[in-house]
Amino acid sequence: MADDSLPAGLTATVIDTPRLKTRVLSRGPERGVPVIFVHGNISSARHWEETLLALPPAYWGLAPDLRGFGHSDTKPVDATRGLGDFADDLYALVESLGLGAEGRQTHWVGWSMGGGIVMRYALDHPEQVASLVLVSPMGPYGFGGTKDERGTPCWPDYAGSGAGAANPEFVKRLAVGDRREASPFSPRQVLHSHFFKAPFRPTPEREEVLLSGMLETKVGEANYPGEVVRSAHWPGIAPGSTGVVNAMSPKYCNLSGFAQLRPQPPVLWVRGDSDRMVSDTSTLDFGYLGQLGLVAGWPGPAVYPPQPMVSQLRVVLEAYRAQGGPYHEAVIPNCGHTPYIEKPTAFRRLIFDFLDQPYGNDGWP
Repeated sequence: MADDSLPAGLTATVIDTPRLKTRVLSRGPERGVPVIFVHGNISSARHWEETLLALPPAYWGLAPDLRGFGHSDTKPVDATRGLGDFADDLYALVESLGLGAEGRQTHWVGWSMGGGIVMRYALDHPEQVASLVLVSPMGPYGFGGTKDERGTPCWPDYAGSGAGAANPEFVKRLAVGDRREASPFSPRQVLHSHFFKAPFRPTPEREEVLLSGMLETKVGEANYPGEVVRSAHWPGIAPGSTGVVNAMSPKYCNLSGFAQLRPQPPVLWVRGDSDRMVSDTSTLDFGYLGQLGLVAGWPGPAVYPPQPMVSQLRVVLEAYRAQGGPYHEAVIPNCGHTPYIEKPTAFRRLIFDFLDQPYGNDGWP
């Protein structure tokens, strides 16, 4: 499928899989080494355009739009399966491309929620995974509602996680396609304040592409953010059973089993040192906002501390390493939630060197 708005060198194709029609951006020879780039929440495959264009010629780069994002089919997300719907969609895509039948292993690069999705994919289909690059990934116990490195819930109903955590004003503006900059809750302002570290700003042309990718998000109870459920526990909301943000709730999402994964693909974890979204002090986490006095009624650090998202993932990956799994954490200085956009040279050097190296279970080279 031609798309005149795409940069030269990229191709957009719609793959009709048994689960849904998936739009895929691609670059490179189909017989090359496959690398699949998975975007995060409130974004699309177009966020990967610059990385795809820079991919070395030996690789076949593929970036799909997830269900309910970009130009792929919109289908309800069953949050009770955690990230399972997304992982199963990607498996259907891999099979439809013939990669599974040919026995070709695939390298996976997942950003933010996409990092959690590729971890779930590896748990479900470890034999198909050549390596994983986790870019500013969500924690292994989802987003919100846990108090320690083991993922212990703050409340039995996981209050503080799920669709109710999404700012309703932002959701409203996303739904109507607001491209303005007047409100701190407008998608454009959220792009600046939470995706990037100031003073970084993409070129005007690139910013419009990134913003369009955000505004293509399908809004509603079945997709983003999902069903909102009230709770008797602070801060008054709990995860529902449908939608994207509920699928990231620790009630349904637990990726800690990655530590025991077999076989053990090498893992590169790349993050910015100033990430405001995925952090031990995330500005989207009720525990941290309560600690700052920005959400009334905070029950205190013994009951509801900030979720240690980064520390939670490090514990799981250190356990993976202790079992023989090759893993490396790379922190890019002066960078926010999108290293591949904010610091493209450093990011590409890291992942391209990683893809080019042979790794064994005896450790990191």
